[in-house]
Amino acid sequence: MTVRSAEPEDAAAVLSLLEQLGYPDNDEESVRQRLESWAAEPAGAVLVAEHDGQIAGVVAVASLPFLERPGRWGRVVAIVTSDAMRGQGIGKVLMAHAEDIARGFGCMQMEVTSANRRADAHAFYHSLGYQNWSDRSGRFMKDLVPGFSSGSYAARFPAE
Repeated sequence: MTVRSAEPEDAAAVLSLLEQLGYPDNDEESVRQRLESWAAEPAGAVLVAEHDGQIAGVVAVASLPFLERPGRWGRVVAIVTSDAMRGQGIGKVLMAHAEDIARGFGCMQMEVTSANRRADAHAFYHSLGYQNWSDRSGRFMKDLVPGFSSGSYAARFPAE
């Protein structure tokens, strides 16, 4: 398996992975444009894992400065391994690369969020040393664009 920076030409494979993650409202061209945008992002990266010439997983990581203290923190924006390849260590490798990138950005802490219904993902993050902080703080969201979250993802997975 190899891990490399995602390229716009990976859009079709990344589109398929995003659909498997529960985001079916994408098209190849919009994913291609987002991959181009991420490639130009100085404080973020998108990586893909290739196995036998096929893209088997993707992770996006961003770095942000703290305001309340010195340093930066990293955030896994999205991670998914192909349904057909899940359980073979690809997610673990992608997370290790994401953490290395975050350290390279000067991050001292990493965050990943996961819907309450994703028990398997929670167990995976725990196995990597992540702690669930949901009892320490709330997560509050507000759409700034009307109808932003009212797509099929929100309909398929209503707020819990």
